[in-house]
Amino acid sequence: MELKLQCPYCKHIEKYNGLPGTKLVVSCPQCGKQGRITFPGNLLKDGQIAIEVNQLTKQYAELVAVNGISFKVRQGEIFAFLGPNGAGKTTTVEMIESIRIPTDGQIKILGKDIAHSFNQVKQQIGILPQEFRSFERLTVRETLDYYSRLYEKRANIDSILKAMDLTGHEKKLYGKLSGGLKQRVGVAVSLVNDPDIIFLDEPTTGLDPKARREVWHVIANLRDKGKTIFLTTHYMEEAEFLADHIAIIHQGNIIAEGTLEELINQYGKGNILRIKGCNRSEAVELLNEKGYMVISEGNGDLAVSIDHKDRVLEVLSQLRHECIDYDSIDIRRSNLEEVFLTLTGASLTGA
Repeated sequence: MELKLQCPYCKHIEKYNGLPGTKLVVSCPQCGKQGRITFPGNLLKDGQIAIEVNQLTKQYAELVAVNGISFKVRQGEIFAFLGPNGAGKTTTVEMIESIRIPTDGQIKILGKDIAHSFNQVKQQIGILPQEFRSFERLTVRETLDYYSRLYEKRANIDSILKAMDLTGHEKKLYGKLSGGLKQRVGVAVSLVNDPDIIFLDEPTTGLDPKARREVWHVIANLRDKGKTIFLTTHYMEEAEFLADHIAIIHQGNIIAEGTLEELINQYGKGNILRIKGCNRSEAVELLNEKGYMVISEGNGDLAVSIDHKDRVLEVLSQLRHECIDYDSIDIRRSNLEEVFLTLTGASLTGA
C-alpha cells in the first residue's frame, strides 16, 4: 500500500510504500529529518504473535488482582502495559513469565501454551525484574558472564556491551555504578541468552530524567534490532515515547488498548490552541460563530479546541482578518494522562 505523508519540519510531501502493519524509519529527502511511520491495517498471522493472553485471572482469597484480561503482543513491537502502582501489571507479567500460577486463563508464548510447554520457550525470553539487583563486587563483564552461564544459548558478551553502550564500563564494579548504569546492566542481563522476547518490569523507576531517557534509547534500539519488548510502566511519557501498542490496566482490568494515536483520538480532548493576550469578547464570538469551542481563561488567554494542527492557521487567519491582536500562541496535544483521567476519573500519577 502507498502512504502520502507531509514532513512536519519542512512540509515536503513524500510517498512511501509498505505492507499494512509495517513500521519503517524514514528520512525526509528534503530536510533529512528522520521519523517513524506505521502503515495502517493489519496482516497479522498466528506465527507473528509473540504473546497471546486469554481471560487471564489471578485471585487471592477475595482479592481479584487480575480480572479476566485478554490481549496479543505482536513480534517486533514494544507493547506497553500502562497503569498505576497496584493495578496488576507485575502480577500479569509474572504469570506470563511462569513465576506465578494463574487462577484461570491461558497464556501462549510463540504459539506454545506455557501451562504445558514453558520449558520449550524459556530459553527464548529475557527478563528484567522490577528493582533489579546484582552482585556488587562483580564487574559489569563478570555480571553478564555469570548470568549467561544459566542458559544453554548464550549471546556474545562483547556485542551486548556495545549495544548497551557499556564497553567503557565493563571493568567497573556493579556496586560502584550510578542508578542509570545499573539499569542498563539489568537490561543487558536480560539479553545474555539472545532472547526473542524481553520482559522489562518498570525499568526506569527511581531514575532521574536524564538516566531514564538513556534507558529509553537502549530499549528503542532493541526494538529496532527485531526484539519484542513487553514493557510494564506507570510513566505515561515512557509509554508515549516507546510504545507501538499500549494496554491500560486499572484495578485488574484492561480499560483501553490501541496505539497512542488511537487512544488519544478516542479518549483524549484533542489539541488545545492557547492564544495568549487575546481575551476579548469579539474574538470569542467570532470563533464560536466559526464552529470552534472556545474557553475564555481568567489570565487573559483563550483556549481553542482544534481537531487538527492545520486548524491553527485557520484560527489565526480569522483573527487577523478581523484585526484582533494577540501576544503569542501555544499548542498542547492530548496525552495519556488525559486519556486515563477520562477513563477513570483519576490522574495516572495519583491513582
